[in-house]
Amino acid sequence: MAILVIAEHDNSTLKAATLNAVTAATQMGSDVHVLVAGAGCLAVAEQAANVQGVSQVLLADDATYEHQLAENISLLIAELGKDYSHIVVPATTSGKNFMPRVAALLDVAQISEIVRVDSADTFDRPIYAGNAIATVQSLDAIKVITVRTTGFDAASAEGGNASIQSVSVSHNAGTSAYVGAQIVKSDRPELTSARVVISGGRGMGNGENFALIEKVADKLGAAVGASRAAVDAGFVPNDMQVGQTGKIVAPDLYIAVGISGAIQHLAGMKDSKVIVAINKDEEAPIFQVADYGLVADLFDVVPKLEQLL
Repeated sequence: MAILVIAEHDNSTLKAATLNAVTAATQMGSDVHVLVAGAGCLAVAEQAANVQGVSQVLLADDATYEHQLAENISLLIAELGKDYSHIVVPATTSGKNFMPRVAALLDVAQISEIVRVDSADTFDRPIYAGNAIATVQSLDAIKVITVRTTGFDAASAEGGNASIQSVSVSHNAGTSAYVGAQIVKSDRPELTSARVVISGGRGMGNGENFALIEKVADKLGAAVGASRAAVDAGFVPNDMQVGQTGKIVAPDLYIAVGISGAIQHLAGMKDSKVIVAINKDEEAPIFQVADYGLVADLFDVVPKLEQLL
């Protein structure tokens, strides 16, 4: 049986996280289909058809799915998913919202945030904030899986030649309605896709001091993140949070400024290729995972770093 990957998109652009999910899916089987559900999203389906490893794209273009409400899209996925051996989605905020509903509708267990595929029914996933890896085997006829994108390389967005098939299935659960969205606009890259991330913690003191690392981020073309402590203190909004209950990142370079390195935060960034830590406490746990550590007052060294850049 084929494998169904649920595309993440904004009705105009295929999100990069979908490419990582496709890579994971190709390791489960050779016949990979992608479902694009939205409204006016033909361009997304065409992008998905170009992804290497995808053999077919299902296009559910209906006003019901314009905002991809979990209550509606889960009904669609559960209906189409009965014909597949695996249903795969990136472990993003969106995927985590509707996939448990899909698993419940299909009466199967969900396997969350896998980081490796051992076989078609056996997968590795982190537990205990990433301090241990559990190998999980599923005997369910349909495997419902979310993929931690940092565990898999992105599939090539070019070179594929999949066919596009329209799906005339419209499900409106009638239990929710789209009211509006407050979207923060930024010229910086998204946290989950940035090659460089610089994050601040409680040591920043207040939200205004985040301007120090923002200046460095602008020169490096980096995304700006934060620890949960900084978010809970009200320094920055929670969409900047990196960690187990925030966003999982694995950039080429991660710079932690004024972050002690609580286990919750380390779980969200320790897979970064190079980690740099700046903290005045030489006993801070962050130094245990850092490739480069600087014991210094961030208010002295960050401005100097910005000047040198």
